[in-house]
Amino acid sequence: MKKILLVCAAGMSTSLLVNKMKDAANKRGEEIDIFALPISESSSVIDEVDVVLLGPQVRFQKAQVDSMVKGRVPVEVIEMRAYGTMDGEKVLNRAFELIGE
Repeated sequence: MKKILLVCAAGMSTSLLVNKMKDAANKRGEEIDIFALPISESSSVIDEVDVVLLGPQVRFQKAQVDSMVKGRVPVEVIEMRAYGTMDGEKVLNRAFELIGE
């Protein structure tokens, strides 16, 4: 099962996006684990995920996340418009592109 980690600040808006992404995955029949954590808790699961997406509000922490994954998985900041409109399908599609599926 693929795992997508969304890195956020406090988690409120990112939790909404996680739910939208899960809805989009369910509509496709995809079995995928999608969850959000603040940067301070990300290191505990970073070795178990297939892609890391950062909320735009924590884009300044991308270098820190890059150093945690050490090139093992893709790390990208979620496009601002997709995040702002909570477009779970678009963000999920991008995650799959990054994973290579």
